[in-house]
Amino acid sequence: MSLPELAGQVIVASYDGTRAPVRLVRRLHLGGVIVFSDNVDSARQITRSNRTLAREVGRPLVVGVDQEGGTVARVLGEATRFPAFMSAGAADDADLTRAAARGSGAELLGMGFDLVFAPDADVTIGPSDPVIGSRSAGSRPGLVTRHVVAATQGYQDAGVVPVLKHFPGHGSLTTDSHLALPVQRRTRAQLDRVDLRPFREAVADGAPAVMTGHIDVRAVDPGRPASVSRKVTSGLLRRDLGFRGVVVTDSLAMDGVEKQLPGGRGAVAALRAGADVLLMPPDPTAARTAVVRAVRGGAVPRARLESAATRMLAMLLHQRAADAPPAAPGSQQRAATRLSRAAVTVVDGRCSGRLVTEGIRVVGPRAQAARMEAAARRAGLRVGSGSKVVLVPRGGAAARGRVVVALDTPYVLRRSIARSKIATYGDNAAVMRALVDVLLGNAPAPGHLPVTVRGVARTGC
Repeated sequence: MSLPELAGQVIVASYDGTRAPVRLVRRLHLGGVIVFSDNVDSARQITRSNRTLAREVGRPLVVGVDQEGGTVARVLGEATRFPAFMSAGAADDADLTRAAARGSGAELLGMGFDLVFAPDADVTIGPSDPVIGSRSAGSRPGLVTRHVVAATQGYQDAGVVPVLKHFPGHGSLTTDSHLALPVQRRTRAQLDRVDLRPFREAVADGAPAVMTGHIDVRAVDPGRPASVSRKVTSGLLRRDLGFRGVVVTDSLAMDGVEKQLPGGRGAVAALRAGADVLLMPPDPTAARTAVVRAVRGGAVPRARLESAATRMLAMLLHQRAADAPPAAPGSQQRAATRLSRAAVTVVDGRCSGRLVTEGIRVVGPRAQAARMEAAARRAGLRVGSGSKVVLVPRGGAAARGRVVVALDTPYVLRRSIARSKIATYGDNAAVMRALVDVLLGNAPAPGHLPVTVRGVARTGC
């Protein structure tokens, strides 16, 4: 490749609209694109767009997406909706976690994706963590590690590349790196014991890609975002953890790095630090130009750029060689249902038998309430009168009712008043069917809290 082609090859950019961004990719020789909700009208449309892009460009290309489950899912509609990753921690069944990741990955592969920015390997500190929340499997390092490894294996089973994030751990931070640079004040010993453990064990198990976060890790490289830090990327991740796969930055358009290194400076700094994929620079043309100038000027050795591009292409060729069978959108409902049922957690009230009367009155956001009412009607439960069931979404306030259900993180249950308090870690159709079965006494609630919630009767049944 020419130098400008090499510089474009290590960039994965976002794009506008729902048409395949063939001209953008060709013009800059981009290594790939990342898909967001604004690029998706339907599963059929994004499948057509991704296939057109692959066909017209005619070379290995990253087509990635944030499809973690729960609140972070870009492709909805016909695609199977999975609960948040915290449901894996609540169910604590590695086989179910692996099957769910395999099912989600198989559908993504069928829609033309080859890379998923998941699983989230962060260990959450609880309600003071405003960013990660239910995207984490829990607050216990061993629990999180078990399910990060299982999910990573599941995605690889499906033939898509999983990207663990956000190294070296965002779950213990209270600042959103989209808005500012969070400061990680834990000692290196604390990081080793908690935040790094899921990454270390997943790397040892063969994780192919890791995303570095925009985090000021004071114990390693004070004042510098981890994503552009040589001490974090080449030192902590590669040398200390022994990682030999692909290093992907978090979005370079985020203020956690853009305020410190605007324009193409962030892309150059990340490449110098040891990153292989420069994700979403705010201006991909400026980023490519800056990388070319840095190589020509000697700030970045050409060998470093060639190494990054080679590693990225090798990952894609390895992914294609897996030759895994794709799945149609919506075909993996069973995997979502099994995980959702295993995660339902009752922290107050009876553990068996019927929890509501002959009918229910559902209170909550319109979309979630409609899904629950549909599940209730299918189960023969009268809707519109009877026991008050309050659905509390992400960010919702404490509630009062016969039954209060936390649809995202379970912390709101502490302040709620109800005979029965239930956590579901999701609000998809499978979750609602599982919830109705528990309310009717037709199924157990086998889940246990993967995080600490004070003021409730128990961690689960």
